[in-house]
Amino acid sequence: MEHNLITSASGWRKVFAESGDCNDTTPDIGKENRIIAALVADTFADYIIARNATPYIVFGIDSRPTGPMIADTMLKIFIAKKIAVSYAGIIAAPEIMAYSRTADAFVYISASHNPIGYNGIKFGLNDGGVLSAEENARLVEGFNRRINSEEAINYVHELYQKCPEVDLDWVYTEASAVMHEASSIYRSFAKTTIAGTDDITKQNKLFAEIRKQVLKQPLGVVCDMNGSARTLSIDANFLKECGISFYGIHNRPGEIAHEIIPEPENLVWCADEMERLQAEGKKDALLGYMPDCDGDRGNIVFWNEKTNKAEVIKAQEVFALSVLAELAYSIYSADANKHDGSAVNIATYFKTAHTQDQGLAVVANCPTSMRIEEIAKAFGATVFRSEVGEANVVNLARKKREAGYTVRILGEGSNGGNITHPAAVRDPLNTLFAIIKLLVIRDTVDETGAETKGLFHLWCTASGQEDLYKNDFTLIDVLESLPVYVTTGVSESRALLKIKTEDHEKLKGQFQKIFESQWILQKAKLNEKYGFESYEAIATNGIVERHNLADFSTSKRGGLKIIFYDKEKNPLAFLWMRGSGTEPVFRVMADVKGTDTEEEKKLLEWETKMILKADGQL
Repeated sequence: MEHNLITSASGWRKVFAESGDCNDTTPDIGKENRIIAALVADTFADYIIARNATPYIVFGIDSRPTGPMIADTMLKIFIAKKIAVSYAGIIAAPEIMAYSRTADAFVYISASHNPIGYNGIKFGLNDGGVLSAEENARLVEGFNRRINSEEAINYVHELYQKCPEVDLDWVYTEASAVMHEASSIYRSFAKTTIAGTDDITKQNKLFAEIRKQVLKQPLGVVCDMNGSARTLSIDANFLKECGISFYGIHNRPGEIAHEIIPEPENLVWCADEMERLQAEGKKDALLGYMPDCDGDRGNIVFWNEKTNKAEVIKAQEVFALSVLAELAYSIYSADANKHDGSAVNIATYFKTAHTQDQGLAVVANCPTSMRIEEIAKAFGATVFRSEVGEANVVNLARKKREAGYTVRILGEGSNGGNITHPAAVRDPLNTLFAIIKLLVIRDTVDETGAETKGLFHLWCTASGQEDLYKNDFTLIDVLESLPVYVTTGVSESRALLKIKTEDHEKLKGQFQKIFESQWILQKAKLNEKYGFESYEAIATNGIVERHNLADFSTSKRGGLKIIFYDKEKNPLAFLWMRGSGTEPVFRVMADVKGTDTEEEKKLLEWETKMILKADGQL
């Protein structure tokens, strides 16, 4: 039986709308998709029963129209297999993943940022994140065995008959209570994550300080919910508790007013609302965000008082800003009085004072801009990189913590947003509060006259930009202090290629021949124009990063990156490529140090031509 499911560890996805149209808003999934959903449920049921004979799972959906029908199908299978299940209905991904820590596992129906006709399934245990690539591979094997069986349809019908209607009715009846319980657990977990501690006294001190500061200097947040699962989450109340005004649009679940992916072209609704509020005199409307459909990703809009406009912060800058904020917060929380703010003294102090012995680290995916290395270096932190995919980033961070590193912040800079430990999934609230902490935790002087530097001041000192600091700084001042790079946007049309070659090893092997020939021919020109003296090829596969790659094809279906260096071995730019694990596209990117947008454009065009030639299209 054909299924067309993309079975990535980050989530299994396909067009579930019965018509097969990715933009269809119908709730109907059709008979074949019901069979697929049932076999997916059966696969996970056996997987979790093998781990625990009497498992308990939590289950939810995002706000896509096909969600309820997929959920109904899967619930029947779980109940038939005698699995205890709590169904929350529409719930944000970070919320159900926090809630899953009270259970054995979770299943979540979502296709994240894909168009509305898509849907999919995410699986996880009780560690708050999706399954690792290795565990996901076991599920894929089991599902393929079922879907290819001649008895698949009859087997599903037999399972349906084993589901007592009274049990299914009770699961639905409990949904409201389940959602209430999940919300309470999520709120507590969010406080722990934002504060970086489970000590209630310390949490209360931080949130009291936030409330105190924003009541003195009003702050409001604009949110374009776009009908996402976050419409039913804690956002509005949580922000209001902190003294922060909340202005929401498209606030009803399923009220999907425009495309789902939270990239600049879709953040304009949030920006427009911010400008409308400002014009009405709501001068506190200074920050904004838009989540995707499952509510685990949210990129940022801010009010630029220099241009008097609402402006979108690009995804790579959102992640960079979050990394800056959380590294500075880690230092501040450790004890900002015990060092002078320089990178050397920060690193030395942190290793001495902290229980971990390897110091601070950041984990990012392969196409995250190199500006992260510059920010990390200023704070004496190390950067580790994985292949694209939330599961890869989360699992690499776990490995580095086991090795003694303190990894508070991680994520996929190419997509924006961030994952803040102990969370194991992106969460727009964590991104918002990283920025809020940056704005409200400022310099203080105690009764003895001793100064404690705030987060932005710590950054200015550590990065050698002390002259940029001023007491009345705003977010634009912070943004202007970030390392400057020009980076291809992940959703730009030029970042997405259609490739005929299904064998990516072969494609990359052909690309290598073309690239090496081009390097020989154009090295002098590239050196003169861009300062490129040498290059290095890097592969990322899962949580493994390999440098000085001699054979590009060994990157297989993982990420391939080529970094260009100047004569002092300083990195100047990179080219990156990888076939998507969740969409039928081949992604490309260029990242260039400096402000030269033409250089980024030319390098990406060069990469694209070489790939298309390797693919036989030129």
